[in-house]
Amino acid sequence: ILLIIGGGIAAYKCLDLIRRLRERGAAVRCVMTAAAREFITELSVGALTADRVFTDLFSREDEHDVGHIRLAREADLIVVAPATADLMAKMANGLANDLASTVLLATNKPVLIAPAMNPAMWAHAATKRNRETLKRDGIAFVGPNRGEMAEKAEAGEGR
Repeated sequence: ILLIIGGGIAAYKCLDLIRRLRERGAAVRCVMTAAAREFITELSVGALTADRVFTDLFSREDEHDVGHIRLAREADLIVVAPATADLMAKMANGLANDLASTVLLATNKPVLIAPAMNPAMWAHAATKRNRETLKRDGIAFVGPNRGEMAEKAEAGEGR
């Protein structure tokens, strides 16, 4: 499983997701967006996966063998969690300006996304359009659920 970790407050939940997947025998590799690294560390993710963490599209270590293509091909499944509004917009519009979005554009493997964002962002017309585009493109969704948000006294669909 290739886990692409997006940059939302829900990124911390990926640490538990990695642990649970590994307990069930899955090999997990991770790509972290720059924004994800504002919430959790490569050190934590790498310790849980027992593998290196990929972060940079233009890495001298990885791109000598076209690392973004290799990552896309080697995965049996790609999971995007949290799938932020930004990542969903990039996916829906075919943008590829970082490692995560480039891997997603290069894959022909199943992709499962777990959206997580503020309810106002989830309900926004642009996010709705992107969601419908992604569904038409064959992207599978899990969530979001209703509940309390990171923002004080905020609740709704988006977690």
